[in-house]
Amino acid sequence: MARISDKDTKPEILVRKYLFQKGFRYRKNVKDLPGKPDIVLHKYKIIIFINGCFWHGHMCKAGKLPKTNYSFWKNKIDANIVRDLKNINELQISGWKVIIIWQCEIKNKTLLDKRMNLLIHEIKGQD
Repeated sequence: MARISDKDTKPEILVRKYLFQKGFRYRKNVKDLPGKPDIVLHKYKIIIFINGCFWHGHMCKAGKLPKTNYSFWKNKIDANIVRDLKNINELQISGWKVIIIWQCEIKNKTLLDKRMNLLIHEIKGQD
């Protein structure tokens, strides 16, 4: 698991490229904020996490736990979910709007375009 990248993943890069093309400027992997968010839009007071479905326990096909060593993975993913909820709560208390983009939401061009249009609406809806 030490080899699993926690930043600059393909889904993160896709979302960042899209935001940059649309004129949004952001900070990435900000260490001073809980959870070290993937993207921070200070101007809009918005934080974006791009979560892998498996690692963050999404209830989709990709988030299904393996049958081998099930209890290990269940405990690991449950701990990740608790940690994520704690970080999101801390950020919201501090006045941030938190947006989560799941890997399954952007796994192909059609889904990516749909989710990015929704993301722009979520960001601009803050003005």
